[in-house]
Amino acid sequence: MYDLLTTTRCDPYLQRLAWNNHDGHPSSYLLLQFHYDRLYDAAVQHDWPEARSSISYTALYEACQTAVASYDGDPADAFKIRITLSRAGLLTASASSVAPLKFDPTSPSFSKPLTDSATLYGPAMTLFVDTEPTPSSGLFTSTKTTERTVYDAARARVGLPPLPSTDADVILYNPNEHVTETSVSNVAFYRSHRWVTPPLSSGCLPGVARRWLLRHKRIFEAEPEEFPKTSLRPGDWVLLFNSVHGCRLGRITAS
Repeated sequence: MYDLLTTTRCDPYLQRLAWNNHDGHPSSYLLLQFHYDRLYDAAVQHDWPEARSSISYTALYEACQTAVASYDGDPADAFKIRITLSRAGLLTASASSVAPLKFDPTSPSFSKPLTDSATLYGPAMTLFVDTEPTPSSGLFTSTKTTERTVYDAARARVGLPPLPSTDADVILYNPNEHVTETSVSNVAFYRSHRWVTPPLSSGCLPGVARRWLLRHKRIFEAEPEEFPKTSLRPGDWVLLFNSVHGCRLGRITAS
């Protein structure tokens, strides 16, 4: 059995950002309203009526608050919050420490890698290109769940350790050899002076950060066949984004 899954960040820095709020109030949780939408929509797609009726923004917020209050690890200021929703409607959340933010986590989306220094936002992540396609598996690639077999297999094929290691990642592509995402992030490529992301029809997840970046025109959706695997080159810059780390820059390795 599997659960629906979403993951966010709790960080005091987020309260400084006017765009990260709920009902006009600053929030320390990254895009929490979008996470509620994700869980609700996934419950509908999986045809889980008990999960759909049990989830609410208030319940999600309270679960996150409980997770942070219950954290018993080393002292920390910022947290990754892993949230699951079961078929029966059980909502659970757990907190683990992460490095606190030093800047707006969406700022790397303003980068122009043909001219800007990549070190402005820290070292680029190392990105490998998968050696085999990842098949589209319907609900398990169009919604985020705890069933991660295909993503774990892609990491293993290029020699990456299991999560939570985040020093490197693997770029996935579908059986038609169109690029989709990485094992933990959506992606965009710098084309014609803007960041362009694969369309949902490629098989990528409709990520929370992806939704925000598209809404604010930081990234633009590509045509269905715009990113074949053969278009990727060693040294290419890639914008990676998820709802824990925000945006990061990566670079495709030659090996």
